[in-house]
Amino acid sequence: MSKQQSLKATEAIQASLKKRYARERRFQWYGRLAVLTGFVFLFILLFDIVSKGAPAFTQHYIKVNVDLSQEVLGLDPGASEQEIFSADYLGAIKTSLREMFPGATGRKEKQQLYRLLSIGAEYDLRDKVLADPGLIGHSSELWLRAHSEAGSYLKGQVTAGTAESERKVKDLQMTWLDQLRDQGRTESRFNTTFFTEGDSREPEMAGIRVALYGSFFTLLVTFAIAFPIGVAAAVYLEEFAPRNRITDLIEININNLAAVPSIVFGLLGLAVFINFFELPRSAPLVGGIVLSLMTLPTIIITSRAAIQSVSPSIREAALGVGASKLQTVIHHVLPVAMPGILTGSIIGMAQALGESAPLLMIGMVAFIMDAPAGVTDPATVLPVQIYLWADSPERGFTEKTSAAIMVLMGFLILMNALAVYLRRRFERK
Repeated sequence: MSKQQSLKATEAIQASLKKRYARERRFQWYGRLAVLTGFVFLFILLFDIVSKGAPAFTQHYIKVNVDLSQEVLGLDPGASEQEIFSADYLGAIKTSLREMFPGATGRKEKQQLYRLLSIGAEYDLRDKVLADPGLIGHSSELWLRAHSEAGSYLKGQVTAGTAESERKVKDLQMTWLDQLRDQGRTESRFNTTFFTEGDSREPEMAGIRVALYGSFFTLLVTFAIAFPIGVAAAVYLEEFAPRNRITDLIEININNLAAVPSIVFGLLGLAVFINFFELPRSAPLVGGIVLSLMTLPTIIITSRAAIQSVSPSIREAALGVGASKLQTVIHHVLPVAMPGILTGSIIGMAQALGESAPLLMIGMVAFIMDAPAGVTDPATVLPVQIYLWADSPERGFTEKTSAAIMVLMGFLILMNALAVYLRRRFERK
């Protein structure tokens, strides 16, 4: 080969390398752009959820001068506790509001005036009087819960710039609320109701307490069933099961079950556990069993992968000093594989926490106000509660929906953080 031909070949190789390196750089930039795009969409989603849900963590109260005389409450002197419990607190509130705004004389105006306060204000007032019977017979300045529509105006979510026909807070109500705010009779507080109360038809009275209890009991049943069965199945398939067609068929079915839509497990729970075994409908017991079936493939697959990652030298060393196969697995293989097993199990539980489709099929979509005391009591869970609120037209439920999503995301983040912590802790040991 002449010198000129060698120079041309070198130039061709250099040009080819230059194009190859350029393609690699472009591919890297495509990857960076894809990651950046994902982060941008994630930030937009989180910003939208937080901006809509943050107002749900505050609640407005209105100070009302309530006349608690026996005549207004409809009580006789020396009334019993039961009579005090059944007194006309709603009438006392309405009378006080009319005295505060004497200009509200028409029926429509009175209806708008009464909607400044929540329906739950009646029960709040009752609880205050029961806690302090000395209030009876006097007029007292009391803070009562505002209606969600009034609260939306006080939070700045609704303004007078919107046409009156397009908002539930009317101009006259805005005028009254402005007067109350100027007089220092409105106050924003942390919304403890959101965490301490169950579901309600009124947004300002609705909370996630029942959903939290239901999620806890459901996950408890799910973990109690799925974790021991899943780990035992993984140990048997990986350490003891013979390699034959039956084992191969079982492994294929486990992998296929991991890809089955979750609603199919809900149909299975409806047909088998409720219709055939007649277990209680809308109960964490049935929900936990259904979710455990859905979570089992994930736990089995991740547990098998963790067991496979254990060095063969550990097994050989244990067997070499006289340990049996079972002793080798329990005392040596499982402790080493436990970080991966726990990580997979917690991830599976986090997946179960966010599921709603199978639970809708078994009736956990019911309207429930009282928190369950056990796994057989009617309950709902956070994803289903979010689904119910998202279907409600009131503005107050819009922010409740986003707030519940924030709480659910917080639990998911905590569960994943726990998985990382346990993995690192066991790996160091």
